Amino acid sequence: MPTPAKTSTDEIVAAGRGLLEREGLDALTLKAVAEIVGVRAPSLYKRIGGRGDLVRRIVNVVSDELAAQLAAAPASADARDSLRGMVLAARAFALAHPHAYGLLFAPLPEDWGIDPDVNARISGIVIGAAGRVAGEDDALTAARLVVAWIHGFVTMELAGAFRLGGDVDGSFDYGIDALLRGIAQPG
Repeated sequence: MPTPAKTSTDEIVAAGRGLLEREGLDALTLKAVAEIVGVRAPSLYKRIGGRGDLVRRIVNVVSDELAAQLAAAPASADARDSLRGMVLAARAFALAHPHAYGLLFAPLPEDWGIDPDVNARISGIVIGAAGRVAGEDDALTAARLVVAWIHGFVTMELAGAFRLGGDVDGSFDYGIDALLRGIAQPG
């Protein structure tokens, strides 16, 4: 009779995600994750293919969580209001999960990165929302601009780089308004 499993792949990924959130990517080691789930590090190889595989699985989970938050943002008949809701949801996610959010943009080896189907899912949400504002011909370009602006703002915010005082939330709202005006279709 085989020995019962002491952990599952889902538990390993959840433990890795929790460790990432608490201590960052450098602390995400198989030894540390094994200690959390109560097994020896070599036992993890029964479920995952190593640290890169664990990181890839976490990237996919984080991407799916962010995609769910973007998709759950309040929809509106006004495409700009819908995109604004997604931008606010992305910022809220980043501020609540800074290490997980950072992992989405970290320079990882290719085989550690997001699975193509997961990437297509989250990209489709953003491209679709941006296209409803900018027009289908400019959807990808507008989506790239929106993501770059959000990422730049949030990265500075998380780093404490807004040191001149003032209302950071107000600045974010101002930026969203300017961005939406900039990508909106004429007419």
